[in-house]
Amino acid sequence: MRDNLSFRLSRFTLVLISLGLAVISFSAFGHTIEGKDASFVEAIDGPAIGPFIYLGAKHMVTGYDHLLFLVGVIFFLYRPKHVVQYVTLFAIGHSITLLFGVLADIQVNAYIIDAVIGLSIVYKAFENIDGFKRLLGFQPNTKIAVFVFGLFHGLGLATKLQEFDLSDNGLVVNIISFNIGVEIGQILALSAVFIILSIWRTRASFMKHAFLTNTALMTGGFILAGLQLTAYALQPPY
Repeated sequence: MRDNLSFRLSRFTLVLISLGLAVISFSAFGHTIEGKDASFVEAIDGPAIGPFIYLGAKHMVTGYDHLLFLVGVIFFLYRPKHVVQYVTLFAIGHSITLLFGVLADIQVNAYIIDAVIGLSIVYKAFENIDGFKRLLGFQPNTKIAVFVFGLFHGLGLATKLQEFDLSDNGLVVNIISFNIGVEIGQILALSAVFIILSIWRTRASFMKHAFLTNTALMTGGFILAGLQLTAYALQPPY
């Protein structure tokens, strides 16, 4: 019975990773705020706390690049307090650049930033399989890396909002509300992932498939980075 459950959990995790790779392959060029949400963002004039919290949460829950990185971050974290520590560092980093990126109108190329975000997934998965120790003989400071990559992830979020002509009326309140929504979405998504990982860790299949799962994460990161760099190279000259 335990063996069957272990097999189902490991297979479920691999299916999730495969679906993530498929999503990246088909939508890496279109990861932005679209449709009715885009129309709302462009039309709003004044504070809209609730809607922007919703948009932030929705963007994080559907933000496969951010979630894949955070899956890598918590993959080998067994205690909730350690999860909180690392996720808080990430949240501080992306909050800083999200807020200042939009409010100070810091212009960065969205393709390059998204490529770096893809490489952040590669970095964390590579660290999870002890790649740095085995190949390079040293171990980077994980907390610093998570914070620094949080800065890049925040810039990625900022570029999505900078695509719109945002009204100055209520802009600060709306951006802060969006950031709060991002944190809420992050907590919801990671809570579900942490529960699944916690159950899986009690099975022998966890360590057996940990290398394969992180290899899949690395593959997803490389695909995302490659697609974004290709889009950057193919963009028309100004």
